Amino acid sequence: MHYFTPKRCASTSKIMYHDKAKALRAADQSLVERGARLWVYRCQYCGTWHLTSREPGSYARVPLNQQLKPHSRKKGYKPRR
Repeated sequence: MHYFTPKRCASTSKIMYHDKAKALRAADQSLVERGARLWVYRCQYCGTWHLTSREPGSYARVPLNQQLKPHSRKKGYKPRR
């Protein structure tokens, strides 16, 4: 028996869809079969369409000066702010 193996993006390892319509059909099929809601986006690396579980607009960018600094587990260590 032969199974179809989809092409994957070299950068993200996600399945590549050549047009938005095919990606939307795959997202709808995922919702019906697995109950997983997926969104479609165009990849900045390969230019094809991919599926993501992250809702559009949930990518909040944090400025570099406001990012959290790593905390040390050393006892008595107080990080500079």
